[in-house]
Amino acid sequence: MALAEGISLRDHSHSHSDPEDDGVVLGDDFVAPKDDVEEELRARRARRGYLSRSNSSLTRKIITFNLIALNVLVAGILYLNSSRDGLAQQRANSLVSDVELIADVFEAQLPAAAPVNLVTGDGVNVSETLNGLDIQSGIEVYVFDIDSRLAGSVVGSLPPPGGVRELQPTIITDGVNWLWNTISGPFSAGSKLRAPPSVEDQARALVGPTLETGTRVGHGERQNSTVFSVASPIMRGSEPVGVVALASVSGEIDHLVRLERERVLQMFLVATLVSVGLSLILASTIANPLAELAAAAEIGGARNRGEGQQSGGRIRIPDLTARPDEIGRLSGALRGMVSALYHRIDGNEQFAADVAHEIKNPLASLRSAVGTMRLAKREDQRHKLLDVIEHDVRRLDRLVSDISNASRLDSELVKEEQEAFDLITMLGNLGQYLGEQAEKKGIEFITDFPDQPIVMTGLEGRLAQVFVNLITNATSFCEDGDAIRLWARMRDNRVVVVVEDTGPGIPEQALVKVFQRFYSQRDASDFGNNSGLGLSISKQIVEAHDGVIWAENIRPTDADITSDPLGARFVVGLPV
Repeated sequence: MALAEGISLRDHSHSHSDPEDDGVVLGDDFVAPKDDVEEELRARRARRGYLSRSNSSLTRKIITFNLIALNVLVAGILYLNSSRDGLAQQRANSLVSDVELIADVFEAQLPAAAPVNLVTGDGVNVSETLNGLDIQSGIEVYVFDIDSRLAGSVVGSLPPPGGVRELQPTIITDGVNWLWNTISGPFSAGSKLRAPPSVEDQARALVGPTLETGTRVGHGERQNSTVFSVASPIMRGSEPVGVVALASVSGEIDHLVRLERERVLQMFLVATLVSVGLSLILASTIANPLAELAAAAEIGGARNRGEGQQSGGRIRIPDLTARPDEIGRLSGALRGMVSALYHRIDGNEQFAADVAHEIKNPLASLRSAVGTMRLAKREDQRHKLLDVIEHDVRRLDRLVSDISNASRLDSELVKEEQEAFDLITMLGNLGQYLGEQAEKKGIEFITDFPDQPIVMTGLEGRLAQVFVNLITNATSFCEDGDAIRLWARMRDNRVVVVVEDTGPGIPEQALVKVFQRFYSQRDASDFGNNSGLGLSISKQIVEAHDGVIWAENIRPTDADITSDPLGARFVVGLPV
């Protein structure tokens, strides 16, 4: 059974060659030989090795970006570290209490009215008072008169509370400091020529401000350590007679700060190793699968260009669809594309073979007619042979036109833009026009559509082409007194359109063949008037709209499939 001429389409459902036993199935009907593709992929994988991910540009970017973020975090922690400021504030507060206490001791020894000279010892013995104080080691005490002259000094010798603590090594911090000093050395050579002031000079610098405003705190540098200086005035009544200054070279504070930085840097090293390891693991889940997908595509490209060692065999895209991520989706998409490509190639090959076969028949008939015409002696015989030649030429012309349309239909279906339209309006117009043609042959044409419009998105012209084929095909098989019924119904999210007729029906063995290319089941009187591409065309247009189409016979009862059919029915299901 075939459709009316003039409409063509290539059939996607045409059967392909069976998969070989040594092949790998991709998709539904795509076979890739294992011998060449898998061996080449395995060889490339072996050449890359396990650590190949470190040679990947993507891997290097992942590691670099992770380390940059980690370095910025650590640099921010070290730069904004407030522990040093907290320790310095605690030390300064402690020194302020100590210096005010020592100043109170001197004030208690001052005479009420006699003149006082701290430098010469008039009114108070500075050295004796200083030697009687309990000063911790690391603290230096200086006594100045109001003219900033040194009256006496003492260096603490008592151990700190808790005893002398053993200094812990700070290898990483010392190494970083050495590296920094080495790099910045040429730029700070001028500043190293200027020696920092001594501890006594730093304490003396606080005398003037202390006499003006009271207790003052200052800090400076000495031998890579911070020097904290605290000064408090010695008052007799409301008049200052001198200044007591305490200086502490806070090596312990600097060591505590270095120790804390050491711990931060140790954690940084551990975090770096963990980050690199996790980056390698992440890269192995991203870069390696992508490399395999790229390698498979490169093998296919090289073979298509004739650069591969082996020119045969289909390309096998690695199956990563089990991964619940974008790489799994990419693998599935590539495998689907490759499968569709080989499906299309196989279809084109089969289509070319079918075309050659169909063209050979009229050509053979023409060749026979031309050869016989040379032997024909009567005029009536010559006229019959000319009729045969004319019929075969028309048949060839029809075949060439339909084949040309079928070869272009794939690309046209992709290029044309789908739009919304009312299916019921389209079917009504077709029924009115084609119904008039059917009624001229004595065929009753019946339509049955719902009252409400059915709006769907698709190619209205192409779908109209399908229903024109089905209706005209039914008309060609019906005789005077038969009937054709066109009806449509909504079923959930799909619409079903049915074309029924009371013609002879479809032979059982032809039900699965009617949608194949060039298949035709007609009387001998109608031979050559149809190309056999109509139903194949309709099937491809419907499937391009994600729909389905099938043929069946109308029987008096479904229980008896051997009974004579009452007609044929074509069903088209389309999504709405």
